[in-house]
Amino acid sequence: MVVLGVDPGITHLGLGVVEVRGPQKARLLHGEVVRTSARERAQERVGRIHARVKEALLAFRPEALAVEEQFFYRQNELAYKVGWALGAVLVAAFEAGVPAYAYGPMQVKQALAGHGHAGKEEVALMVRGILGLRETPGPSHLADALAIALTHAFYARLGVAKPL
Repeated sequence: MVVLGVDPGITHLGLGVVEVRGPQKARLLHGEVVRTSARERAQERVGRIHARVKEALLAFRPEALAVEEQFFYRQNELAYKVGWALGAVLVAAFEAGVPAYAYGPMQVKQALAGHGHAGKEEVALMVRGILGLRETPGPSHLADALAIALTHAFYARLGVAKPL
């Protein structure tokens, strides 16, 4: 199973493509962080994100796209702008005919570390181990995108993945 994981953000959006062929067999196919600047117009930022996600979808032909659910309690402006990025991602998935799934931080931590209270470093180390990488992936947006992709593979294997 090939999965494109996305850590949505308007300034830094993590993209990670993994191939999973069983509980102990996973490999990294692609990873990047799409960067935009607050000095750019909104349509340029959203357009670049859409284009990069679409390119990844076309290049790697994933069976699923998985995003991290975002939780904002008092950061309305940030939530609004992250929504721009998430919208671009979902439109690209729609255009490519790839189903989209979402997982909250607790689900990611549970799937990769075995408990819902793992820190970011522990999750990143698990990603490194599962993918057999020499170094912990970075920056954190990339590590998060890879963790989300691996989380989807875990829940899909259990038959409990739920589309957006």
